[in-house]
Order: sequence, then structure tokens, then C-alpha cells
Amino acid sequence: MDGLSFLYGTLPGRLLLRPLTGRWLSEISGTLLDTRISRLLIPLFIRSNHIDVSEYDLTRIHSFNDFFCRPLREGRRSVDFTPSHLAAPCDGLLTVYPLQKNLVIPVKQSAFTLEGLLRDVALAKHYEGGTCLVFRLCVDHFHRYCYADSGVKSENRRIAGRFHTVRPIALAHRPVFTENTREYTLIRSACFGTIVQMEVGAMLVGRICNHEGAANVKRGAEKGMFQYGGSTIILLLEKDRVVIDPEIMCASSAGTETPVRMGQCVGIANTGARKSGSGHRKSQ
Repeated sequence: MDGLSFLYGTLPGRLLLRPLTGRWLSEISGTLLDTRISRLLIPLFIRSNHIDVSEYDLTRIHSFNDFFCRPLREGRRSVDFTPSHLAAPCDGLLTVYPLQKNLVIPVKQSAFTLEGLLRDVALAKHYEGGTCLVFRLCVDHFHRYCYADSGVKSENRRIAGRFHTVRPIALAHRPVFTENTREYTLIRSACFGTIVQMEVGAMLVGRICNHEGAANVKRGAEKGMFQYGGSTIILLLEKDRVVIDPEIMCASSAGTETPVRMGQCVGIANTGARKSGSGHRKSQ
């Protein structure tokens, strides 16, 4: 039995979870990984996770955290700018779920409610019958993320919580996405209505670093970055707004994650959808 199986699958392990998923551990880890001496961890991290460093600009790396949220070299990601195409906001492993009333029902994982995820009853109701895209980032992924589409962005809303790992072993035992610290914004898009774009922290991820508050934003522009650990980005789309790539939907229905890259088209706008933003209350 590995460490995560012990923590999430046994009673003694679950007793240890509360202190291990608390903010103090993430804060201490983050402080240590900001130091110059933490650079000594980088070569081992690269080897252990088989990271292709040729993709990245490593000219300003002064700590492990600098390396973890390293920027890409110019031209290493191609963003699909076709207005009717939905772009992946990050590199990651994608699973897509239908939103049935107030409930997200993942395959082989614990279900969770929209109300619990958003902490907003009216907003949760607005997305009933819609689509939930979950992009899981592993430690070897590129940990910066962009806007999934252009539009008018609301202020960021931060929900304090814990820092569970987002690996499948945890998702199978805990409603991780409604317990972890997270931050989200609303983006009013011409083709896709009002999109919720949410960043979820994870074990040792004490920092979700978004660059700006309310603004007009452009698809593909950098929205922010995560510091150390695996993490997750969630997109919520209104009912009948998007048709997800059939291969991604087929894999998701079987409980299989699909590797995607930032900027990749993962679905197209439903041409029969109602006009953008109709019936939605003003962004908070």
C-alpha cells in the first residue's frame, strides 16, 4: 500500500489528513521552495518526472518555485483562435461531465454539487444541465494557464479550504473539489455565454496566482499560474452551449482522462444556443 492509499483508504490515515491538508503545510512548503537553496531540488525533479526542459525559458530561475511555474519558450503552444472553438486553458488530463440538476456525477469518483463547488446557490442553478470540464495537472505539467475564451471577466472570487491531493485515489474518497481552496471568475463570452473558469489548489499548492481582477480579456492570454504541486482547472458551461469533441466524451464516459495541451480545441459552440448572457444575473 502506498502513502496516498494509506491516507485516503484507512482510518488511521484519514486521521492524519486534516493536519496534512491544512494551510500551514502549504505555507511552510511554499516558503522553503522560494529560497535559493531550493534550486538543488531541480535536477532530481527533472529526472524523476521526465521533464523536457527544451520547451521552457529557464533564464530567470532562482528557486524551485521559479522552475515549477517556468514559462514556455515562444511558439511552444499554439492557441486555436477560431471563435466557435473552445480552447483548453492549460496542459493537463481532461475529463468532461454532464451537470445533472445540481449534481456533477464523475465516473469512478465521488460526486459533488455545484452549490458546494461555487458556494453560490443562484449561480449553481444557472449551470444546471450544462457541462463541466475538469483539467487535472500533474507535477510534470506546465503550470501556467490562459483564458479559455475572450470576453468580459468578473472579479476573482476566492474560497478558502483545504489542500487535498487531486490524484484519483483522493477523488474516489473525498469531494475534493468542494473542500479544497479554489478561486474562480466569470467570463462573458460571445460564443459560449458566461463561462466559469476555476483554479483549484492541491496538496502543497498554497498559491493560486491570478494576474488581474475584472477586465476585458483575450483567449490565450496568461491568466495566472500555480506554484508547487498538482492542481486542477475547472470550466463550467451553460446548458446547450458547447459540443465536446466526441473522442474526449467517449473517453470521459469510460472514466478515462484525455491528455490535452493549452490552446487546443476541445469542443465547438452549439450553433443552436441562445444569445450570449441571456437570463444570467450580473457577475459578482
